[in-house]
Amino acid sequence: MRYYPINLDVKDRVVVIVGGGAVAARKAARLLAAGARVTVVAPTLVPRLAELAAQGKLVHLPRPYLPGDLAGALLAFAATDAPEVNREVAEEARSLGVLVDLVADPRSGDFTTPAVLSRGELLITASTSGASPGLSRRIIEELEPLFDDEYAKSVMLLGRAREKLLTEKGRTAYNERVFAVLEALDLHRLVKNGQLEALDQILLKLSESGAAPGPEGANKKDPS
Repeated sequence: MRYYPINLDVKDRVVVIVGGGAVAARKAARLLAAGARVTVVAPTLVPRLAELAAQGKLVHLPRPYLPGDLAGALLAFAATDAPEVNREVAEEARSLGVLVDLVADPRSGDFTTPAVLSRGELLITASTSGASPGLSRRIIEELEPLFDDEYAKSVMLLGRAREKLLTEKGRTAYNERVFAVLEALDLHRLVKNGQLEALDQILLKLSESGAAPGPEGANKKDPS
């Protein structure tokens, strides 16, 4: 296995993208959705990036890359059509201990980004280790019909129940049994069929003192 899979928290962390094309736009959109503070270094931007810059959602440095642009960054993306510039970005990144993704030459970088299917806190990713991004996207497209938006609610309910159990209970064996029961429940079917009251009662019974998510969660129907 070439890569070690990981979910990285980039909220409020600086990420620099060198390049202003379509690939840079896709990277920026996902990073912004994860709460990153994105800086794009490029003389010109595709319309989507220009729009994000105009809205103040990212910082645009309207010029070619210069040494020093990666200072303070957690991650860097070299996404220009000039191999020599991408190499310079990679060299600076490594001198600063910044992880870098060379978009046009993924095997020369420190990491790659997978194709992603997101349903709330549920993330399903597919990666070919940079060999075929198109195949990764196709795999995700095939999975999309299998995981509808109700999975987001199911994961939210499990997360809230787990958090409550972990903070209120001190018995490891008890918690493990409850988690096993929760994970075995067909939460997706219960949520999809609108059986939220039944689900609420199950969670209450399992937690003994009320692991139900509260009035804004399982015992309240989605207004939509």
